[in-house]
Amino acid sequence: MSINELRPEMLEALVVGGSILGGGGGGAIKEGLKMGKLAFEIGQPSLLALDELEDDDMIVTVSAVGAPAAKNQFVQPLDYVEAIELIEKVTGNKPKALITNENGGIATVNGFFQSAVTGIPVLDVSCNGRAHPTGVMGSMQLNMLEDYESFQTAVGGRPHTDFRLSQTIRGSLGTASKLVRQASISAGGFVAVARNPVTKDYLASNGAVNALSQAYDVGIAHQSGNSGTEKIDKVVEVLKGKIVCRGKVESLVFETVDGFDLGKVVVNSGKESFELTIWNEYITCEKDSGERLATFPDLLMTFESDSGNPVTSAQLRTEQEITVIYTSRDNLILGSGMRLESNYEVVEQVVDKEILKYIADVFEEGDQNR
Repeated sequence: MSINELRPEMLEALVVGGSILGGGGGGAIKEGLKMGKLAFEIGQPSLLALDELEDDDMIVTVSAVGAPAAKNQFVQPLDYVEAIELIEKVTGNKPKALITNENGGIATVNGFFQSAVTGIPVLDVSCNGRAHPTGVMGSMQLNMLEDYESFQTAVGGRPHTDFRLSQTIRGSLGTASKLVRQASISAGGFVAVARNPVTKDYLASNGAVNALSQAYDVGIAHQSGNSGTEKIDKVVEVLKGKIVCRGKVESLVFETVDGFDLGKVVVNSGKESFELTIWNEYITCEKDSGERLATFPDLLMTFESDSGNPVTSAQLRTEQEITVIYTSRDNLILGSGMRLESNYEVVEQVVDKEILKYIADVFEEGDQNR
């Protein structure tokens, strides 16, 4: 179903569903609920339909950039508002609507607090309907526009420490995104971001329309289960996916590198082992025989087997009993930034796995702006 308003009682379904669509990334449920509840406590976040905007209205993406497992990360709610205020200053325009960059435990409701404080409405559109590791994947192919100038702002770090910073960037999208990632490292691991103004028509052609609605549907399905197993089964059903395995975390290699969480986890089902590579999100899944079962942007997600609660990659622990699920990329709402082959080359380099040959169909639509 398509949502047409934001109510406090919708919050848990949105956050849990968003976390599942985060595919291992997108932020923690606890933090998403905290931010969402605060939004409704101080005001009323509003939802606007895309077709209610004027053609030249400025729409801005809000996000959190960094490594969820970073130990010194600190972003306070008003940092998200300050990032918008900085965008207003650097562009000379006030945004008429906000969109989140992706789905995730924090990401899906990113914009709610800002909307409650500023009165700027949120759209049921995101840059991408699942979480992704790099900024360019959520850029909706703006990196393909020769004359596009990126405006990006970043705020974060614990106050009264050397980590505290605010940053305003104006330049090429690639350079600006790299500087924001570096800012997240300097701030201790995380920054609140506002970036990349676009118009209504551009967003309609390149964004993930109804991404929040899909998160809500997935969350409602999860809530409808009466046991941990049933909750997971309901999610698999609504996503038209399948269970990859149930088992124990046999080994976990995980570190924060260049502002990302990087590693791999091996799950032993008792009969065979499954390896998932991690770059914030789960990128690949292979059997111990080497058979490839899933490749990003396919969705892989982990759950506590007993409770059925989603577990992000940053929350994994050795000996943990988890269930791994999968659904095809065809069942997700992908933004156009996911359709460019060049955006995946770095993924192969980082996780040291072949990616492109498994997802050739993703690029059939190619550059939306040619």
